[in-house]
Amino acid sequence: MNTDRALTNLQRRLIDRILEFVRHEGLRPGDRINEQQIALRLGVSRTPIRTALALLQDDGVVLRRPGTGVVLVNLPDDGGIGIETRELAPSAAREEALVLRIATERDRQELGDEFSVVELAERYGVARAALVPILERLAGLGMIEKKPGYGWRFLTDWNLTIVDESYRFRMVIEPAALLEPGFSVSRKWLDDTRAAHEIFLKKAWTEDMSVALFETNAAFHEDLAAASGNRFYREAARLQSRLRRFAMYNWRSGRVRVEKNFTEHMAILDAIERGRLDEASDLMRAHLRIAWESTSRRFSPAAS
Repeated sequence: MNTDRALTNLQRRLIDRILEFVRHEGLRPGDRINEQQIALRLGVSRTPIRTALALLQDDGVVLRRPGTGVVLVNLPDDGGIGIETRELAPSAAREEALVLRIATERDRQELGDEFSVVELAERYGVARAALVPILERLAGLGMIEKKPGYGWRFLTDWNLTIVDESYRFRMVIEPAALLEPGFSVSRKWLDDTRAAHEIFLKKAWTEDMSVALFETNAAFHEDLAAASGNRFYREAARLQSRLRRFAMYNWRSGRVRVEKNFTEHMAILDAIERGRLDEASDLMRAHLRIAWESTSRRFSPAAS
């Protein structure tokens, strides 16, 4: 890795985590690197992923080919960044575990509306530096914000009333988005979305996969709303994802619901691919109703 360039901490962390992803997936030179899958797995937008991949291309690690996308050319033995940076940045697995723990404890109302880095560091027994990328990530998703002067505050909450209102709203806008005159998705999006879903359908379910699960699920719904060509559907879907993140990061429905959820997604994709948008709209409404019933059980008084 060319160490002469001035990289931001975020760029260094993303490069490290992208290379960790490549190794974990067992990719070899010549294999295609899917930007969407990486963005979903790491819980960040595609823009910083593209920047990090451009830096890796400068170092001869990857190559962007017209019509093909990004392919792996060479995998550095040293992971691509210096030891000093590795010691400062938590591993991807450790970061996911901390995000999940924060989300779980917020969902259980064990964390109040406001907090400080010092409080979280003491609570979880980690260095303050290890929390910085996590707080940056949560802030970027609109889940927390820095208070003027000192400390942070949570921006989202979730209860049975909000669950019901959210799903009623989504059952109106998301099926309608599929019926917009300008609705259109690309073949690449269909292929990439199926590939992202198959990651979960092929792997044994573990609790630490819940963050990536939600981001894959949210991307599916947000992308379809955006494909409507109507900015109001798009922004409404994004707001819903932001509201739902903390509760849904704490996934409690297990492997069976993961399979059913993504099988329902695949059926919607199949209908879209066949050009049967009325059918896709009906399937979306049915899918959301099933998800609503499952989620509502978590927040009902009987479940407490």
